[in-house]
This record gives sequence, structure tokens and C-alpha cells, in this order.
Amino acid sequence: MSSTTTDPISDMLTRIRNAIAVRKVEVSLPHSKVKESVARLLKDSNFIDGVDVKDAEVGKILTVRLNDEQASARITEIVRLSKPGRRHYVNAREIPIVKRGRGLVIISTSKGVMTGAQAKTENVGGELICKVY
Repeated sequence: MSSTTTDPISDMLTRIRNAIAVRKVEVSLPHSKVKESVARLLKDSNFIDGVDVKDAEVGKILTVRLNDEQASARITEIVRLSKPGRRHYVNAREIPIVKRGRGLVIISTSKGVMTGAQAKTENVGGELICKVY
């Protein structure tokens, strides 16, 4: 499973989207610190059930637990905002609000990866990674 993608975060979001579409409970993907921090923010915001990192033969594997067997997924839509060909940067005042605050925007800032609300509180802008609701 050594596929190289130009946009690993987009690959992660697509795997999550596909897993939800076929009602899978969890999805595994190659690990990176950014992917892990995005997944942990989704867990902290109660969009997914769990995040687990395991050592593999080469590197690590990130396992995202979407929901319980009988429950339906809490993610309705998950969209990549900044792409490799067109990066999308905002300052603290321009951070978008998703679905009147019911959604979540994830931003990569100079102080690390955080939600839009956290970035507004810290008064930092950065690159918009994705929006979830």
C-alpha cells in the first residue's frame, strides 16, 4: 500500500468520506502528524469516536474510528478547502463560520493545527485545511 499522493490530507478526507458512504466503522491510513492532529480535532469536536496510532512494518498507521456499529456517522460533509494548486490563507478576522456554528473549520496556524474558534481566540490566522459538519 505505498501510494504516493500529492495531497495526503485530501486523501485522508476522501477515505473518511468513502468509509461513511459504505457505512464502515473505522478507516486506516498512513500516519502523519498533521493528519493525526486533524483527526484529534474531529474527535475533540465529537465528529468521530476515536483516533489510534499503531506502528507498522514501515512507518505508522492512523486508524480513525468513525462511530459505533449501530450508530450512523456524525459527519454529514467533510470538504478540503486549501488545495496544493490553490492554497487558501485567512487572517483571524476572516475565519469562516460553518453552518451557523454547528460545523467546524480546521486551520493550520503558526501555533499548530486548531479549530476556527480556537484560532479566533488566539487571534491567529493560517491556512484553511477543511470544513466539517
